Amino acid sequence: MRVAFYDFDGTLVGSNVVTRYFFFARRAPGWFDRVRRSTIVVGGLPYWLWLDGRSRLLFNEIFYREYRGLSEAWLRETAERLYDEEIRPSVYAGSRELVDSDRKEGFEPVLVTGGLDFAVGPAAKKLGFETMLANRMIFRDGMATGELERPLLAEAGKVEAMEEFCRRYNVDTAASKAYSDSYSDAPMLECVGRPAAVNPDRRLKALAAERGWPVLRTKGR
Repeated sequence: MRVAFYDFDGTLVGSNVVTRYFFFARRAPGWFDRVRRSTIVVGGLPYWLWLDGRSRLLFNEIFYREYRGLSEAWLRETAERLYDEEIRPSVYAGSRELVDSDRKEGFEPVLVTGGLDFAVGPAAKKLGFETMLANRMIFRDGMATGELERPLLAEAGKVEAMEEFCRRYNVDTAASKAYSDSYSDAPMLECVGRPAAVNPDRRLKALAAERGWPVLRTKGR
């Protein structure tokens, strides 16, 4: 079995974990809660950017605490609106073409994302993914705790999830592909035989040149 592993944010779409949470925050049940959550996101942007630049893993662990107290049923219901209003307009022009091309060549597309499963799930289906490896929120009594199931899917955690998937389904990693836009996903790209940098940031672009990896663009096509 040959697999094509895809990162989500920046690789296939222009949205990210902050814009998706902000969508939920601005629609949270209750006027006071909407204002409180939205104000925290806007005021915390410099901190979130700094934290993400320091450690994507630490960012995920801390940022997702903002979901604490939101209803699981409401989040899953609102996720359909999230796709229609926030994610779908940000899907890059070449994303579906790239996924479809891999499938036609005999690769099984698998989405590997640090996003939350309920938030990214509708978009994954629309883009043609039948399998998704994503972060999962822990809920208690129907409410989000702000904690994530382990392992967290970021940096080496993505590799751990990919390796487990490959073991379970007897994947030929040497013949498989991986795509990402971020240098933080270098471990994800290095664990397959056919990595590619997509819309790469400066550091990943330099690494791709050093390693001889192809550089692709899905946006602006």
